[in-house]
Amino acid sequence: MNLNRIVGLSLLVVAFALVSFKIDKDPLHKRKFKAQATEMKDGKPKSGKPIEDEIEFKNGKVYSSACWDKMEFVDIKYEISKDSTYTEEGEEKHYFEILASTTNEKKETLTMNITVNGYEIEGTYKLTKKDVIKKMFTTIGTEKVKNQKKDKDKEKKE
Repeated sequence: MNLNRIVGLSLLVVAFALVSFKIDKDPLHKRKFKAQATEMKDGKPKSGKPIEDEIEFKNGKVYSSACWDKMEFVDIKYEISKDSTYTEEGEEKHYFEILASTTNEKKETLTMNITVNGYEIEGTYKLTKKDVIKKMFTTIGTEKVKNQKKDKDKEKKE
């Protein structure tokens, strides 16, 4: 009986410790952006109109619908290489530079260089094989606006 109490108490303490020391997500976690991606060739936009690109940061990985649709890469681990805050017109804004890179089974490497400045995003996606660029896209867009009505309803309930 005492052993059960000790084990139960130990589990309770461990659970409390896990909740108390919850690891914070990075500042881009759960941010979503709607953008337009343009395929580039020889430094100029390739013929055709831009494609829709949805970019989402979650759990240390970045997902781009353009990277999936055009190059078949799903979500890629990323690193924030620059994280700064500045004030513009009395509003505090956050600036991030992000680098993500991965290689697939075909030995193709996708490198994503992304800049998030406040609510705006821009980036470059390069697909290379043996250091030769196979595909390149530039993307530019803005953060998706959350449903303001839902936010107001939450405020009323609280």
